[in-house]
Amino acid sequence: MIRLYTIGLAILIIAILVNALVAKLGVKSWYDFINLLTNNGTSTFSKLSIIDYLWLFIGYPILLGFGYWIGDKIYYLIFN
Repeated sequence: MIRLYTIGLAILIIAILVNALVAKLGVKSWYDFINLLTNNGTSTFSKLSIIDYLWLFIGYPILLGFGYWIGDKIYYLIFN
């Protein structure tokens, strides 16, 4: 259970840092994407750039996976 908590904490910290960075860079986050979906319906997809799509569907999952990896490494460094 402590391992899962450590991994979850690492993912959370990475997600917070990444969302702050993305806001500074002007790339759409998942919050922006969902907001566009709820406000505009079908015209949403024309309001996103290719960079936004690459970020949302490739970059963000990779970085969250990196958060998992970091959390796993931290757990094994502390408890093994």
